[in-house]
Amino acid sequence: MWFKKTANAIGGGLFLTLFIVFVIQVMARFGLNKPLAWTDELAVILYVWIILWAAAFMVPEREHVAFDLLWNSAGPRTRHAMQMVGHLLIGGLALCAVPATWDYVYFMKREGTPVLGLPFMWVFLPFVFLLVALVVRSVWAIWRVIKGEGLDTELQL
Repeated sequence: MWFKKTANAIGGGLFLTLFIVFVIQVMARFGLNKPLAWTDELAVILYVWIILWAAAFMVPEREHVAFDLLWNSAGPRTRHAMQMVGHLLIGGLALCAVPATWDYVYFMKREGTPVLGLPFMWVFLPFVFLLVALVVRSVWAIWRVIKGEGLDTELQL
């Protein structure tokens, strides 16, 4: 519970920061007729962080986009198999991608953003968080499938 509250607070803080940067950007550009380059760059970075942070930690699995045409027409045993295969694929692919993704993100610490000079490692880091969250969610979902939970009430893929 504390993790969810902390993740939501961080996501809310990121969004609030984006809103403040956006207001500064609009005021500088249209009010003072002096556009600020740093606001454009920071807004893009914050947008990337918000989307990936929310997908990793804030949006429940049932709220993610899913194709459920086959799921709705399948029986319980087929759903069980679909869940297991789906989570093995998603979690397995994410797990395979984590080392190479981390290597690239870590490598990008040497390059900075054009205006702020912020190392690109900090720009791309939430993608690593998303991959790790996918692995953890998949392991948890596989455990739930093995225990037989959640098959009849909601989409699990």
